[in-house]
Amino acid sequence: MGLLKPIRDYVETLVHPSVQHDTLTASRHRSFIAPRLIGSVVALAAFPIYIATRGVPSTLEVLVFAWLVAPILTAYYLSRTGQYESAHVLSSLALTGLVTAVAADTGGIESFAAIWLVIVPLEAALSASRRVVAMASTFALGAAGLLLFLGTQEWLPVQHAAGNQVGALAALGIISAALYATGLALGAESLARTSFWLLYAEEDRYRLLARNMTDVITRHGRNGVVLFVSPAAEPLFGTPVSELHGHRLFERVHVADRPAYLTALADAAALGEGQSVEFRVRCEQPADRPSGVSVQFIWVEMRCRPFDQAAGDNTEDREVVAVMRDVTERKMQEQALEDARAEAERANAAKVKFLANMSHELRTPLNAIIGFSEMLTQEEQMRLDVARRRDYAQLINDSGTHLLSVVNGILDMSKMETGDFEITPEPFAPGRVIGNCCDLLALKARDGGLDLTTRLAADLPEIVADKRAFKQVMINLLSNAVKFTDRGGRVTVSANVDGAVFVVTVEDNGVGISADDLPKVGNPFFQARTTYDRRHDGTGLGLSIVKGLVMLHGGTMDIVSRLGEGTRVVVRLPLDCETMRPADAAAKIAHPSFERTAEKIDLQETQVKKSA
Repeated sequence: MGLLKPIRDYVETLVHPSVQHDTLTASRHRSFIAPRLIGSVVALAAFPIYIATRGVPSTLEVLVFAWLVAPILTAYYLSRTGQYESAHVLSSLALTGLVTAVAADTGGIESFAAIWLVIVPLEAALSASRRVVAMASTFALGAAGLLLFLGTQEWLPVQHAAGNQVGALAALGIISAALYATGLALGAESLARTSFWLLYAEEDRYRLLARNMTDVITRHGRNGVVLFVSPAAEPLFGTPVSELHGHRLFERVHVADRPAYLTALADAAALGEGQSVEFRVRCEQPADRPSGVSVQFIWVEMRCRPFDQAAGDNTEDREVVAVMRDVTERKMQEQALEDARAEAERANAAKVKFLANMSHELRTPLNAIIGFSEMLTQEEQMRLDVARRRDYAQLINDSGTHLLSVVNGILDMSKMETGDFEITPEPFAPGRVIGNCCDLLALKARDGGLDLTTRLAADLPEIVADKRAFKQVMINLLSNAVKFTDRGGRVTVSANVDGAVFVVTVEDNGVGISADDLPKVGNPFFQARTTYDRRHDGTGLGLSIVKGLVMLHGGTMDIVSRLGEGTRVVVRLPLDCETMRPADAAAKIAHPSFERTAEKIDLQETQVKKSA
């Protein structure tokens, strides 16, 4: 083994660089170079010994030994050019020429050397090329025909060898040809074994990748038709691989994403460049996602590139290889980030609206308080009478009361958002509380030219709830109804019991709420048709506080409204909120309108404290 290693290493250096990456082709090159190089060197080394033992060689013997240089030349030609088929053609031509020369000098077609013409196409078979085998067969048949023609024309030298000598030469020719054919057979077997192991290793690598890769590999023909799909497609798409061949994978692509899918495949085939695209694919049995959401379509990222093909092939029929990967989780994360960004933008917009509203709601009563109090301090100079001083004092009181109401609303909203608002349930008669609230707003309704009526069931039972919170709910609902109803309108309050639920309804025929604003009503600081020069005062906290208080009692609030026709608010409360409301009444309310950041709440409280 130690002596053969330098020879193997030297033969390895003679393999052309263009085929060194291909194990099978490199093995064929080595099988061509090594025997010809070694055989020629051995034959040339034996030539001096032959001369010493036999004397001066004849012309034929010189030609035979000269031919032994030809294999070296063909091996050198292959090493320099890498043209495997051309080297085989030259080798076949050289062997045919040698056999023809020896046979012509030793009896023509009947010569012992003529049997070697059979070896020529056999040797060419190692090239694995039909063209080379056809050319070698042509050479051999041409040489046999030439020898036969020369023999019939008696242009060949006459042989005078004895019978036993002719038999010995014939045996020599057959034995040598058989031995050479045996060498060819061993070489063919070696190449076949190499091919088998290379194929096995390739298949083993493929099985390893196919069984362990989560990415799906597909091969596409013209018009995107699927020719091959790797086994990883079955767990990804939830369907057998056979159901994805042809155009059936295309039929699973979401209709909106089909143009992008086909465009990527077409561009990869036409332009010869890699393409990337993301699209949705229908999944028969979607896998469980960490989010717990059952999906019918999954997001797939596909990277495709043109399949390697021979030069000159039609680009219209070029195939495309694609790798698909499930990116549903990433798309969901991107959507979550986008939603968070949108929510942050909405929070920022709400902050701007809050500051704009508060600048009006806080400045107006504060300006009134400061202005009228300054006038009272200068009553002697302004000569104010008792009635005027009483009016100014009442205006200061009203402004302070309004300011306190605004501040209390903001603080109550903040408490409910942070989970610090607590209710104290107690039994009371809801009908009496509703009547008191209507009495409080009766004067404002009469001044506005409104008809405020109540329709209370005669058998209203007592309920267990926070009496102060229920009163605040009714005052806020009645205030909104009176505020947003034009002169000549009506406001109706009704209450009844539906099973274990107390239902109170406040309905008006006022300005109403548009369909676009209705889903947002109840969000903190939101006002329908909000403008800086709005017709009605308010912070937009009334319905938000109502919704929060109702939810703390374990109830619900529904709003039905139509622009220009009026609004109906229905509040449903359990008769006993201690058994129906959430166990932790101080917990933060899980409602979209209250899902705000702590920074925003701190900002609101800071603004209120500064204004106060």
